[in-house]
Amino acid sequence: MAAVRGIPGRQARFRDVFAVGEFRALWASQALSEAGDRLALVALTLLVYDRTGSPLLSAVAYAAGYVPWVIGGLALSGLGDRLPRREVMAGCDVIRAVLVALMLLPGIPVAGLVGLLYATTLAQAPCEAARSAILPDILHGERYALGATVMQTTFRAAMVAGAAAGGVTVALIGTRPALAMDAATFAVSAALVRFGTRARAAAGPPPGTLRQLGEGARLILGDKAIRTLMMLGWLIALYSIPEGIAAPYAGRLGGGPAAAGLVIASGQAGAVLAAPLFARAVGPRTRLRLMGPMAVCTCAVLPLTIFRPGLALSLAIFALSGTFAIYQIAANTAFVDWVPDERRAQAFGLASIGVVACQGAALLLAGAAAQVMPPSAVIALGGAVGTFMACGLALRWRHLPRVAGAGSWQPAARWSA
Repeated sequence: MAAVRGIPGRQARFRDVFAVGEFRALWASQALSEAGDRLALVALTLLVYDRTGSPLLSAVAYAAGYVPWVIGGLALSGLGDRLPRREVMAGCDVIRAVLVALMLLPGIPVAGLVGLLYATTLAQAPCEAARSAILPDILHGERYALGATVMQTTFRAAMVAGAAAGGVTVALIGTRPALAMDAATFAVSAALVRFGTRARAAAGPPPGTLRQLGEGARLILGDKAIRTLMMLGWLIALYSIPEGIAAPYAGRLGGGPAAAGLVIASGQAGAVLAAPLFARAVGPRTRLRLMGPMAVCTCAVLPLTIFRPGLALSLAIFALSGTFAIYQIAANTAFVDWVPDERRAQAFGLASIGVVACQGAALLLAGAAAQVMPPSAVIALGGAVGTFMACGLALRWRHLPRVAGAGSWQPAARWSA
């Protein structure tokens, strides 16, 4: 296990982070690609629900933005360690721009559009793994913690904007403009990464894919701290269920595409406002202590939907859940501290596989359940299960920060199972 970086004495500021030109380019590229991607995903999901009226098929379409991560993460996330990370990010954005542009061809059936979306998401896995791995090379110490917060907040803000815009775009002018905007954002993102960040050599040696997968799996599964942090990240599968069945949920409340877009966006809205304050005003050790309780609260508010609240109150519930979900900032920062640089992209990729596999399965199950029971009950059930799991992980983590977070943030020994 690589040595863990110590916590600096001075709290980082936002201007310290944005003073770094490479970070600005990386940040802008993420904002563009995520907003466009979410816009297109929401547009296609609403298109499928409008044509079929099926919550299950709607969830299948929405899962197209997640499920291919499993294949891409397994086979391709290690590219960010074997190849220069800048080239990996730029190349993946170019591939995604071409794939989305193909969706604009006339006469493509819904199945073809969903298939292209799956292929686009396949290229997303190595891009995101490389982006997560290169950020600690650009920012260090608490500047990394604050920079990661900015990136996560930007991701959520882009999801809010893209989701809301996706619903409005479909309602007003249709799906095709959303897809054209998505292709353009990928092209601009590729240019920002290629010309806005400096060239770096590959971080690690180029072992075979199977060997690298084995080493990455042993790293993230063989350490109790990393395993706990990773599983805390996987809870998103349960508290993001409202996104996957947003169309039928809004439909039960008498809303249309715009209301569905708001349901999807509301889960991110609270985090957009709270995340910068959490990272800037709360110290690193305090963030780690709050991580477990906040994970519990993220899921614990969702069972309130069993009372079938109206649209406004539903949006407030989902926003509150998203606000507590900023515990992921602490989990992400601690994860980076524990993973050595030469395995960072692979570790992020494999951890993301778990997130996406769980999220894809949860969305499909939620869509199937919404066929036979009210969407509000499906969300409440997912929140209850998530609360139970979060309580177990919070208790498990409670003993670990005594070694890692309460003292000098240096591992006394490798935490094994």
